[in-house]
Amino acid sequence: MSKKSYPYSPATALAQSLGSIDQETQAVVPPIHVATTYLRGKDNSYPTGNVYSRADNPTYKPVEALLTKLEEGHEALLFGSGMAAATAVFQGLRPGDHVLAPKVMYWALRNWLLNFATDWGLNIEFIDMTAAETVAKHLKTGATKLVWLETPGNPLWCISDIAAIAKFAHAAGAQVAVDSTCATPLLTQPLKLGADIVMHSATKYLNGHSDVIAGALIGARDDTYWQRIRAVRAQNGAVPSPHDAAQLLRGMRTMHLRVREACQTAQFIAEQLEQHPAIAQVLYPGLPSFAGHAIAQQQMHGGFGGMLSVRLIGGADAAIHVAAHTKLWKRATSLGGVESLIEHRASIEGEGTPCPEDLLRMSCGIEDPQELLEDFLQALP
Repeated sequence: MSKKSYPYSPATALAQSLGSIDQETQAVVPPIHVATTYLRGKDNSYPTGNVYSRADNPTYKPVEALLTKLEEGHEALLFGSGMAAATAVFQGLRPGDHVLAPKVMYWALRNWLLNFATDWGLNIEFIDMTAAETVAKHLKTGATKLVWLETPGNPLWCISDIAAIAKFAHAAGAQVAVDSTCATPLLTQPLKLGADIVMHSATKYLNGHSDVIAGALIGARDDTYWQRIRAVRAQNGAVPSPHDAAQLLRGMRTMHLRVREACQTAQFIAEQLEQHPAIAQVLYPGLPSFAGHAIAQQQMHGGFGGMLSVRLIGGADAAIHVAAHTKLWKRATSLGGVESLIEHRASIEGEGTPCPEDLLRMSCGIEDPQELLEDFLQALP
């Protein structure tokens, strides 16, 4: 049975890692392969397909097969970090290529695009991607090679219509890549909506335990662009350690349980805080009042994610005060772990950020939702 045709649900696929059994030992957990190089055949071939661990390692394969199944793609590639995965997509382009990216997106990648990618010769244009028609107006037929989406978009959780934007982009000759880290493969499958590449910071919900740095790309097809991205990974050595790959697979086996709990908690807390007089605004795609709610309903299934942001009536001082006085919510960067995190995002992103200074970004974990709510409320000034 091929990994792509595994007939069971995503929950079963995750829990059993596609039913993987080590053929040599019959172990139900795949082994960790630490070798850096592999024996060549007498005919000068590589009978296993493995050449050198900078590009090939059997420990990556179960994770990649599982991601290929979940996203219904052609192939998945594991990377050493989410940034390594994301930047490989841009490094697969050529100097002079025009790229559209959202104004609201992961700040570290935005900085990389403004500096390294621009210095290298890419023409990066940041636009509002909450309306597909706006994207269509900025596409340059023959010149635009990539439309980069992030939906929900960190930290305002803006929603982009993947299907509509993909149609416009393909008509102009551009490919579409989607950072779907916060949606996870369980809530949104961008390739089925017309995207060409999906990126995940596997550090977040895929691993889910705040103890692995990793990233992944899943491609819809094996074209020239995908081969360039594969070459970037191999030549840059942008891969995780075998131990991190194994740890990532262990984390993924409970992803369906963790994401379900995080979604339910985020929805509950968003609904409760939306009614509180100290809160100016709650940003969460699951709220009917949220600007992108209708599109989120179309392309997110099973929940609206575990991330929300709140804006405080008292401004930056009130936001920083809350973050300083929570007990269960931990003040830390990152998201998607079993523990709930809170962060005053504007002070992290610094000058030029589109993030309001009165905003707190909240990553819901799997603790008791009522206790998380009470902890936040007691921290209000």
